[in-house]
Amino acid sequence: MGLSPRGHEQAAALAGCLRRKAVSAIYASPMKRVQQTLAPWLVNGVRGPVVLPDLREVDFGDWTGLDFREVHARFGVSAWEWLDQLESGAMPNAETAVTFRARVEPCLRQVIREHPGQQVAIACHGGVIRMILAILLAMPLPRTGAFQIEYASLTQVALRPEQTELQLLNFTPWREILS
Repeated sequence: MGLSPRGHEQAAALAGCLRRKAVSAIYASPMKRVQQTLAPWLVNGVRGPVVLPDLREVDFGDWTGLDFREVHARFGVSAWEWLDQLESGAMPNAETAVTFRARVEPCLRQVIREHPGQQVAIACHGGVIRMILAILLAMPLPRTGAFQIEYASLTQVALRPEQTELQLLNFTPWREILS
């Protein structure tokens, strides 16, 4: 699925913000909407991303392509409870939280290992951002439901020997421009 016209506008606004950030490397999901979101940032000589296939969005199984209303109608569950459903393995034909973490965590560990002390960008999806936060902040995945993660948003985490610091969460540089 590609970006909507509004998504392209959001990506352009995000690129304007990212141009002011120096990064050592960019890692990305191979999915089309992530690549389209990165495109405006990459046109100005920024080196292209290292694509890691395991940074793709969580597999929602039978919920894939359904909106929240359709999930409720077909499965009798509020789609807002998706993190709990993922954690308990209750989503039909979907990835479980355990398999999702087993896919995402090696990517995260690779990035950390290859870039100690450096600023690195990871372009991915809301579910992957939540999993990365769950891993780095040592919290259960369903607790990340308290965090708002919007399209074309920026979340920044600093890893230090003594602590992990969430410095920025769901920063949406497009909000003021496109309001």
